[in-house]
Amino acid sequence: MNQAKTMPPPETSEQELELTILMPCLNESETIVQCIGKALGFLSRAGVAGEVLIADNGSTDGSIELATAAGARVVRIPNKGYGAALIGGIDAAKGRYIVMGDADDSYDFANLDLFLQQLRAGQDIVIGNRFQGGIEKGAMPFLHRYLGNPVLSLIGRVLFRIPVGDFHCGLRGFRKDAIQSLELKTTGMEFASEMIVKSGLRQLKMSEVPTTLKPDGRSRAPHLKTWRDGWRHLKFLLIYSPKWLFIYPGLIITVAGLALGALLLPGPLHLGTGFTLDTNTFLAACLMTIIGSQILTFGALARFYATTKGILPRGPKSDFVAKFCSTDNVALVALGLVIVGGGMFASSVFEWAKVDFGNLGNPLAARMVAGGFSLIAIGLQLAFAAFLFGLLSITTRDDR
Repeated sequence: MNQAKTMPPPETSEQELELTILMPCLNESETIVQCIGKALGFLSRAGVAGEVLIADNGSTDGSIELATAAGARVVRIPNKGYGAALIGGIDAAKGRYIVMGDADDSYDFANLDLFLQQLRAGQDIVIGNRFQGGIEKGAMPFLHRYLGNPVLSLIGRVLFRIPVGDFHCGLRGFRKDAIQSLELKTTGMEFASEMIVKSGLRQLKMSEVPTTLKPDGRSRAPHLKTWRDGWRHLKFLLIYSPKWLFIYPGLIITVAGLALGALLLPGPLHLGTGFTLDTNTFLAACLMTIIGSQILTFGALARFYATTKGILPRGPKSDFVAKFCSTDNVALVALGLVIVGGGMFASSVFEWAKVDFGNLGNPLAARMVAGGFSLIAIGLQLAFAAFLFGLLSITTRDDR
């Protein structure tokens, strides 16, 4: 992502500020004054009409009084959580642009020039990249630096095709109206992922600039919890990508089950001396097909719901799902599967009757029973899913 050339600040009216420097705060008395001082120093040095806004999330250590005395405006956010504090702060900000960052003195509020340049150049959101700008020794735990952040950022890039190298950098700038249009909702640390993912899905203009990270100045433990918050980030990324969570895994399992079942349907498969795939493997293939089809059904339901309710943007693929997955169409497919499965089962019963319901020497009959039951199970599952598609497609007054 190329950095924009320096542009003069746009004209601002007396009622509107150009920039709000926003910091969420929960008991940051040890560092809040230093952060505010650096932010105000940047506004003065850069000649920017702006403010420093503290979104306090229930501090009890004097942070509010210190922030006010240091020259910041403070808003109290009663809803708990990192994301909740930032959502409340964004709503209260007076600036056209907002640069947000933690109030623990780990981010460099004195040098926000690149963020403001990019925003003035027309970017909707500008993400800091600590891996490009430099991470001082002890500033980021080993597990976060070499596993958590790189892996979660890679997952985000793959799932959503968003070229951001540091998904979880807390220093980022954005246009207030652009971010408010995303209707961000998460209240925890996963707010950082939600902002980037939704910006990518809505095709906002996004860029990345290098920034530095130094050890925070607090004596207490950070609010971030490695495993809990890492899971919340991963969970959010997967929930917003039904095709990776459901469609691709379900398709792989279903195709593998069908292929294996087709190979074994005529009889045992000999792969070498003493190694034979037989009835037990065929039963496993049937189970794989059932499980895969269930996952695919979940994926279609998730995608259908997410697009019809406006959670995910519509596209050619989602439009196809919405058009095909009507109650009538899905019920018709379900009926076809039940008929075919019932036919397979009936044919095996007919063969069984030929030997007066004694021992069946033909291995195909047992496979026909298992395969028939599998198709019936999948068909019944789809039959009930058909009515769930119909329920999800009902338009309420709030959807109009």
